[in-house]
Amino acid sequence: MRRSPPNLVIPDDQVQRLFHPFQKLAPDRHGSRDGYGLGLAIVNAVTHAHHATLTTSARPEDGLSITVRFAHGSRP
Repeated sequence: MRRSPPNLVIPDDQVQRLFHPFQKLAPDRHGSRDGYGLGLAIVNAVTHAHHATLTTSARPEDGLSITVRFAHGSRP
């Protein structure tokens, strides 16, 4: 599973903060900072519970790419 939100550029030194609860580093596509900052914290928890791997790549030309890989047949 891979998600690459368009036009989302996060500095490398701040990417890991996104996986902590209540962190919002950038406004959404409508210029709002609404929400609770829990989405990627939940993704991180589910990833660990299923022994999956989560990788990120932050590049100015591509934005932030988040990839979650589940092993075939993995269970919590």
